[in-house]
Amino acid sequence: MPVDKMVDLSGRQMRRLPVHICSFRELVKLYLSDNNLNHLPPELEQLQNLQILALDFNNFKALPLVVCTLKQLCILYLGNNKLCSLPLELRLLQNLKTLWIESNCLQYLPEVVCELSLLKTLHAGSNALRSLPAQLQCLQELRTIWLSGNLLSEFPPVLLDMPFLEVIDVDRNSIRFFPSLAHLPGLKLVIYDHNPCRNAPKVARGVRRVGRWSEETPEPRKRSGAVIEIPLNEKPLLPPAAKTEPEAEPC
Repeated sequence: MPVDKMVDLSGRQMRRLPVHICSFRELVKLYLSDNNLNHLPPELEQLQNLQILALDFNNFKALPLVVCTLKQLCILYLGNNKLCSLPLELRLLQNLKTLWIESNCLQYLPEVVCELSLLKTLHAGSNALRSLPAQLQCLQELRTIWLSGNLLSEFPPVLLDMPFLEVIDVDRNSIRFFPSLAHLPGLKLVIYDHNPCRNAPKVARGVRRVGRWSEETPEPRKRSGAVIEIPLNEKPLLPPAAKTEPEAEPC
């Protein structure tokens, strides 16, 4: 049994997990990233003290059900596999706080994720998600959601009903319009770059935005249906008597 209760077998090009690893019953961290694994031995269930399990960068087409027996898991890395869904048994991992499922083949966010009541961080970028389930608002502990590189054509409405969110990342999607996020009291950061949007999301004071027309760049002014970007240092000075239409308050 390792003194630090950790085993790191990452990058070994393994096709099978050595079964003797499962005899380390006090193991807390097990890193199996960057191998050629597509299944796990049933003996893994013996690791009931495991809190961190890294299975990212492997060849899993389905999550081995034995993973769902590890009820002390707090962090589960499943990114960069070939997962198209997640089993209903995932709901048994009620201590899970961080879930990485980025860079898989998910066309929808499995609703079982919405049953992980202690989840604080969800990494679901680089999939093929087009929407999010309404049940996501049940995750009242969720603080950070990463959705970059999906197929979202609109800002997910369910996120507007999650006032406890602190970080929202919808970078590299197909969102054309952003609703106001100013009513989300917990929000600290919103990343919306690389979308074909015509506006920036309005946010409350002190919230950082990353994307076009963020704090560093003003939103464009519309004239006669055209969008004209005016740099801050090139705004023309108007004569004193000229009347101008009031500009929209900055986001």
